[in-house]
Amino acid sequence: MKSPSRLAWFFCSVFILLVSFGYYPKWNKKGTEALLSWDAYGYYIYLPAVFIHHDLKDLRFGEGVIKEFQPTIAFDQAFRPPGSNHYVLKYSSGMALQELPFFMAAHALAKPLGYPANGLSEPYQFAIQLGGVLVGLLGLALVRRALVPRFGEWPAALTMIVLVLGSNYLEYAAIGGAMTHIWLFTWYAVLLTLTPSFYRRPTMGRAVAIGAVVGIMTLTRPTEILATLLPLCWGLRPTAAAFRERFLFWGRYWPYGLWALVGGAAFVLVQPLYWHYASGNWIVYSYQDQGFSWLRPHLWEGLFSYRAGWLLYSPLLFTALFGFGALRRQVPEAFWAMLVFTILFIYVTFAWDIWWYGGSLGQRAMVQSYAVLAWPMAAALRWLLARPKAALAYAVMALLGFYYNIWMTHQAHRGGLLTGEMSRAYFWHIVGRYNVSRNARLLLDSNSEYTGSTKDTRVLLTEDFEQQPAEMCATPALAGKCSLVLDKDHQNSPDFSVDLKPGDVKWLRASVQARTDEPVWNTWDMTQLFITFRKGDKVVKEKSVRLQRALELGWASTLPVDIKAPQEPYDRVTVKLWHPNTTRLVVDELRLEAFPQ
Repeated sequence: MKSPSRLAWFFCSVFILLVSFGYYPKWNKKGTEALLSWDAYGYYIYLPAVFIHHDLKDLRFGEGVIKEFQPTIAFDQAFRPPGSNHYVLKYSSGMALQELPFFMAAHALAKPLGYPANGLSEPYQFAIQLGGVLVGLLGLALVRRALVPRFGEWPAALTMIVLVLGSNYLEYAAIGGAMTHIWLFTWYAVLLTLTPSFYRRPTMGRAVAIGAVVGIMTLTRPTEILATLLPLCWGLRPTAAAFRERFLFWGRYWPYGLWALVGGAAFVLVQPLYWHYASGNWIVYSYQDQGFSWLRPHLWEGLFSYRAGWLLYSPLLFTALFGFGALRRQVPEAFWAMLVFTILFIYVTFAWDIWWYGGSLGQRAMVQSYAVLAWPMAAALRWLLARPKAALAYAVMALLGFYYNIWMTHQAHRGGLLTGEMSRAYFWHIVGRYNVSRNARLLLDSNSEYTGSTKDTRVLLTEDFEQQPAEMCATPALAGKCSLVLDKDHQNSPDFSVDLKPGDVKWLRASVQARTDEPVWNTWDMTQLFITFRKGDKVVKEKSVRLQRALELGWASTLPVDIKAPQEPYDRVTVKLWHPNTTRLVVDELRLEAFPQ
């Protein structure tokens, strides 16, 4: 195999297959860690609804599936629109349409292989995972096909390696293939194959194909309508002559434009037809209270935040952004279309108010754009390869980036990286490590940790809960004769207060011993330990931690929350516990300590 790019594609394919079916075969996981769980189950649910339960309106099977398989905590994949007695599915149907061949194969084989034909047994999970991997590898092959004639063998080879080893493409090609992103990545690669060939030799078939590709993408995620910018702006420059030439082109080939619309409409119209069938309405906004902040997009958070910043978690994608200058020189016909698309794609992605895209490793909503960003990345790598010293420096950074990405992928599934929940303090506490204490997870809430000397620590408050009323006294106790019980009838501890004035302390730590035998999955329902600086009734500064983040069921642990003293005036500090759920939690040995530094 003499072609470096073919060898790179082969290496990437083998690596993805090993990760997908060897390292972390998500198809055989259970509950919310299964392949078809959370959003992936929401995209997929059309298929069992139609072909197994024959119930696309009332979804009577929904609650039973949640109870038996637990793909999500609650049946929130559908809702009843105002004025309708039937359910409407939240997610659009494009992903289910693409998964249909793999679903049908699994459905045909499930019973002969001895599995229940229920839509969620192992054959279905395996088939969808295999489909995602194969589609991702096809997309990578199409990216290679586009890059080699324009940038050369080595830039194309290195681009594929950087995407696979150095970005969250690996996560969504190898592990999260039931999500939309890797499928859309491949459709973008198809679009970038069709578009240049259409402008070289316009035909009705290519026009219909371009429209159909944009249509299936839009049916999958409505915001992918932005993909129309690529064929519309291809070859354009911001000059009057270029626009005049484009108008003349469409004046000659306008029937092809209509055929492209027909190709797109054939897919896009599936969704309003479904909405009308289910609810009687042609248009339904299925995301309900979720929406966009067009005037205040979350750009900084989406790009750089510890919670889910795209470039923080995939820093080698800076290569693509820096490569636009090189792309303008090397492939000028692609430059403006890709630049305009990228700017608007980033804007729309982070205008969404749930900008961290729950459970996203880095920014999953950016993954599909990598088929576009591969072009400026290849241009940048071609530029670097002509400059040996710069190439060597980049190689060192790339190797670090590969290690970081593989470490991050491992930690997201077998370690302590909690996707979509990260904070600054927790990120820096765990980065590069493989063994992290459970108590470190409390930094997800407080983002504050005292790391100085504890030599001259002062104890300001202790509470052993020995004098609690009988109904709030747990025996056997965690310590002494009685521990405080928090449950559905007793959701608040007393407020414990210590008088303090500015200058008395630099740092405080409140801690409590706790134990529970029942899990709490919803973050907002977890028990919170609060430490608050107050001035009268005014809250000056407050920190809290959610205890169930760090608790192991059946084991008592001492859990702390740290806070640095504020500059503003205060006269006391209070400590309390709030238990906003129905489980039973036992606490004891509450302490408030002051650190000297």
